[in-house]
Amino acid sequence: MITAEWKPIDELVGYVRGFEKVLLVGCATCVAECAAGGEREVETLAPLLTMALAKEGSQVEIVSGTMERQCEPEFIEEFAAQAEGAQAIMSLACGIGMQMVAERFADIPLYPGVNTASLSVREEPGLWTTRCEACGDCVLGETFGLCPVSRCAKSLLNGPCGGTRTSGNCEINEDTPCIWNRIVERAHARGQLDSLVEVKKPKDWSNSPAGGPQRMLREDLRP
Repeated sequence: MITAEWKPIDELVGYVRGFEKVLLVGCATCVAECAAGGEREVETLAPLLTMALAKEGSQVEIVSGTMERQCEPEFIEEFAAQAEGAQAIMSLACGIGMQMVAERFADIPLYPGVNTASLSVREEPGLWTTRCEACGDCVLGETFGLCPVSRCAKSLLNGPCGGTRTSGNCEINEDTPCIWNRIVERAHARGQLDSLVEVKKPKDWSNSPAGGPQRMLREDLRP
């Protein structure tokens, strides 16, 4: 899932200061799961913004709502009526959803209510950890389902560095398990340690975000 965190309230107030009407819109999927931008968070943030603005003498009407998904045009279209008359939009979706909303309502300034953080999994209540960097060249089949690109502090592809602690944790963050230690343990449990001896070729980064916007085309799904 995509995780996000609220921006500081002072920054959010600065975005909407000076407008008369602002549409605050949440997203009911990923950012709702990580308690950053779902319906509950929208209902919490709207009065906070109103009170913070009123405290400094600014009267801004905050109209709020939550889309099922801000990354899907059909759900965005359902908010066309609510966007009418709005001088600005504040989105609590991930960066993908925000950009889709900004494209649909191109004549209305859009401001981010959250910082998009990562592609993560919830390990326990209140704790999310990154599991994928969307690098475009997945190696999970070679590393026993554990990703060294996102879960190794150095993104090493050919085994652990020399700094792994005796506890099996990372030298960069001693509270984080060394993912290569886990990969080796899993390989050993399956009797496939030899598969880790072969040196892996340099990673193909051509499909990673570092190369600019990427396109995935499926001709069989096109009309």
